[in-house]
Amino acid sequence: MKKGILIVLVSLISLTSRAQDSLKLNFEQFMEWVELYHPIAVQAEINLRMGQMEVRQARGGFDPMIYGNLDKKEYKESTYFDKREAGVVVPTWMGVELNGIFEQNTGRFLNSESNVPATGLLSAGASVNLGQGLILDDRRATLRKAQIYQQSTEVERQNMLNQLNLQATDMYWRWSLAKENVDVLREGVELAKFRFNAVKRFFELGDQAAIDTVEAFTQLLNRQYRLQIAENTFFAATQELNTFLWDEDGNPMELGLGVFPQGLFEEFTEVPDAQELRTLVARHPELRLTDFELASLDVEKRLKTQQLLPVVKLKYNFLSETISEFNPSPFFENNYKWGVSFYTPLLLRKTRGAVGLTKAKIEMKQTSRDLKELQLRTKLDSELYNWSILNQQVNTISQNVKSLEALLAGEMRRFEIGESTLFLVNAREVAVFDSRLTLNDLASKLRTSYAKIRFAAGLGFEEN
Repeated sequence: MKKGILIVLVSLISLTSRAQDSLKLNFEQFMEWVELYHPIAVQAEINLRMGQMEVRQARGGFDPMIYGNLDKKEYKESTYFDKREAGVVVPTWMGVELNGIFEQNTGRFLNSESNVPATGLLSAGASVNLGQGLILDDRRATLRKAQIYQQSTEVERQNMLNQLNLQATDMYWRWSLAKENVDVLREGVELAKFRFNAVKRFFELGDQAAIDTVEAFTQLLNRQYRLQIAENTFFAATQELNTFLWDEDGNPMELGLGVFPQGLFEEFTEVPDAQELRTLVARHPELRLTDFELASLDVEKRLKTQQLLPVVKLKYNFLSETISEFNPSPFFENNYKWGVSFYTPLLLRKTRGAVGLTKAKIEMKQTSRDLKELQLRTKLDSELYNWSILNQQVNTISQNVKSLEALLAGEMRRFEIGESTLFLVNAREVAVFDSRLTLNDLASKLRTSYAKIRFAAGLGFEEN
């Protein structure tokens, strides 16, 4: 699919206009190219990598750590002490820290508790929190928040692409509207030019009054002026559309002068399924992002709640001179060391305040989410209603265009037999062209309205 798009776009996008025939850039081709290479689409993919790196960084909190200490004192040719220690600490997801230590100490003035066999002493054991940190600690909370953030980056990517889809869709159909208006007004200029030449010829033959040539000429000038404005609008729209086109290497691209858009009235049969779209609002990216924020706040609340408990840390290590002599069966029989530490604030005002603050944040965020969901549902209903009204307006103006064309045809016949004037013919013709421009504007809005409905439901480039 990607190669197919590349072949089509390379044939369409060029800095020169050497091609004799015009080329059409279809809406689907344009949107697929935007989805692949627009900088915002690239940023959306980078956002995913940021989430992955955030989780990797948080997992670093569980990386095993090795350490070593050397502390030696020599004074007056006497070794006071020579203490050497090396070890490894392995944190686990269950909150238990495994550790292994080797120490070798010598010296005349060595502290008695540091006396170990000459070959050194090995110890292996664990430390575990029995109070605060038993269910959740800073390390596990950080990892859980990082995982939530990673999930949120996927939704943020979807939200970014949805916004890009709406912006690109709106730009394409404004470009198409500008082209349609140029075509309509160019047709008007050609008719006015033909009529002016005809009236001028009749005047030279004595069959037309001089004032009629002035009337025909002023109409020609007026239409030329409107065409010039429309051509400028089309040029500006093309330049703005170019900002959505980038190549595989991240370089901006420009449309050649011979490229034109899909027509406003070509193959437009999409009808939104209101009931299905309303069910999708509950999973709108903006709501899901708020849900992730609530999930992160919930982790913070559980961590703060854990901190209401006292700190009770139990440590136990087996002792041995060699690894082969480890015998873990009788915990408190011989060759071990253990300890327990306990502390807690008396009033816990700081922790209780932190818990209360986090709960308040959750309530505020939940209230914001409820309001956002109501706003999104209201927005969707508004866009659905707007789409319905635009459909009716398109049908109404289409019928009006046909009626005005019929009136123009009748006025032309009357003019040919001398029962009408050039002024009335011009008036009828102007009404036709104005109504066609109005119809173009409504058709463009209808196309964009469909994209706005999908955006309000949380959809973008994806089909469902």
